[in-house]
Amino acid sequence: MHDANTTGTDVLHPETLAITAGRPPHGVDAPMNVPVHLTSTYGAGGDLEYGRYGNPSWTAFEHALGALEGGRCVAFASGIAAIAAVIDLVEPGGTVVAPRHSYTGTVGLLGELESKGRLRAVFVDITDTAAAVTDACAGAAMLWFESPTNPALEVADLPAITRGAHEHGALVAVDNTFATPLLQRPLGHGADLVVHSATKYISGHSDVVMGAVIAASDDLAAAIVRHRSLFGAIPGPLEVFLALRGLRTLPVRLERAQSNAQELVRRLTGHPALEEVRYPGFGAIVSIVVRGGADPADALVERTSLWVHATSLGGVESTFERRRRWPAEAPTIPEGLVRLSVGLEHVDDLHRDLVTALDSLA
Repeated sequence: MHDANTTGTDVLHPETLAITAGRPPHGVDAPMNVPVHLTSTYGAGGDLEYGRYGNPSWTAFEHALGALEGGRCVAFASGIAAIAAVIDLVEPGGTVVAPRHSYTGTVGLLGELESKGRLRAVFVDITDTAAAVTDACAGAAMLWFESPTNPALEVADLPAITRGAHEHGALVAVDNTFATPLLQRPLGHGADLVVHSATKYISGHSDVVMGAVIAASDDLAAAIVRHRSLFGAIPGPLEVFLALRGLRTLPVRLERAQSNAQELVRRLTGHPALEEVRYPGFGAIVSIVVRGGADPADALVERTSLWVHATSLGGVESTFERRRRWPAEAPTIPEGLVRLSVGLEHVDDLHRDLVTALDSLA
């Protein structure tokens, strides 16, 4: 496996790593890509033995994403499977501190485990670094957070709360799905673990369900691998192949999507149908709050032709949805909040389609 992250003494840029990491060795007639290894069984006596323990297609993806995040990557069948593996590091009865505004799958998992007495979940305002987050970490086993949060788009002081959590002896895990390693590398700020729903920006084409955990230490990585092997939440080799192919174009996709998002924020700010436009200043997720609450927001998502009403995000196409249509969404999220996943279409077309629908609400 070609694991290049340096050329001589020069460290490669992330845009280059996304292209080069996880490639087979260069050579005459050597393939450019690791093929899809469709096998459940290996010859005895090696490191693999059985398909639940490893696959060369996984290894290529894990080398590439691990190089981008700066740690050891472990691929999973889904984002929530990756989240569950990290949460499982908490000893029975331990406390997990998490943002009150988080991915509903994470909140649901923590609630389910708490209802069974497996752990205690404490939800905080992730932007209140000292009073809420750091103090809540006293006696906690893990601080879990997103930045930006989903769908409120709050930004945490990542270095400060990581440092505060570690002072209390808590592990720090960060869901980096929205920012991607191109915009934020939590391990470089002291985090212990990073999680991705690789379904989203990493794959980028709305055709893969997959997750990943990146660990800062070999011990944590070994624990995550052990969880995957025992619980069996393994990705299919074709899914991993597609996710790696998507990762190769992440830099150019994200550059275009972020540019579109920033321009849409500029154009939408002040529109009379909107109470608020939320944008953290980076990335391609925007949340708008429609005046009048749920009914006009529901009308908005049904009146566009380019924007697709769908719950996922991070693909090349632009999608949006009213988040409070999901019963599990936090009650502190406004009823009229619509989360936009800005894609790669021409920004003029996206703006015209959205504003035509917004204007019709008057």
